[in-house]
Amino acid sequence: MPFRLSAQRWAPPVAERGGAGLGEQGSPVRGPGQGLVPREKLNPGPDTRPRLGLPPGQLTIYCGTARRAVPLAAAALRVLCLRSAPRVCPVAMAGLVVSGTQVSYIGQDCREIPEHLGRDCGHFAKRLDLSFNLLRSLEGLSAFGSLEELILDNNLLGNDLVLPGLPRLHTLTLNKNQISDLESLLDHLAEVTPALEYLSLLGNVACPNELISLEKDEEDYKRYRCFVLHKLPNLKFLDARKVTRKEREEALVRGSFMKVVKPKICESFQNTAM
Repeated sequence: MPFRLSAQRWAPPVAERGGAGLGEQGSPVRGPGQGLVPREKLNPGPDTRPRLGLPPGQLTIYCGTARRAVPLAAAALRVLCLRSAPRVCPVAMAGLVVSGTQVSYIGQDCREIPEHLGRDCGHFAKRLDLSFNLLRSLEGLSAFGSLEELILDNNLLGNDLVLPGLPRLHTLTLNKNQISDLESLLDHLAEVTPALEYLSLLGNVACPNELISLEKDEEDYKRYRCFVLHKLPNLKFLDARKVTRKEREEALVRGSFMKVVKPKICESFQNTAM
């Protein structure tokens, strides 16, 4: 729980410090070494705090609802600890969740990355979750140069997807977008995300899925994995499934031939068939 320093000195009522005690209702009391103090000053309401004197060199620190006086040296130490804590985003945005170096902005129907999100959180964020939005472009992502994890599931990202250079990024999920050109995407990722180890493309046309398309089967998915590993040999996980040694060896030998191309039916043949 964070500490809060009070610039005002605080001490308990005189009666708690061994004073003469409270007088009758409304009458002042006298504390040791002090003049008369009105009774109401010693019994403030719930929203006020007594402001009686403290020994020199002490401040009040609040932690939650607790309060206590500490030497100035200890107070300064706590200030140093707070300054060394992880940075947090200073801007209050609806739907924004910041926890340490993790930033989430989920389900806000945004069509682009808010400029102030990158300005205020980009310099410390290592994990960014922008799932369940309406993103068609990733313009503004360049402000997040230290990203290690990027979650972009359930958006509207297509073949024109452009990522900035993210040299530390090891995890990227693009599930349930509108990506159909697998080779272009993989070539782009090989260029801008050299440290990528985890990639997930489930729910895109580029990722064959027999449960979604009756034209696809398990063999199509195996060929897809082989081609992806040929393009991105450093991957350790693909679509939530660990890459095996056998898959890696096969990708080295046959990966370049595993590109799945849907044949085009010529127009003359279509007219004849009709």
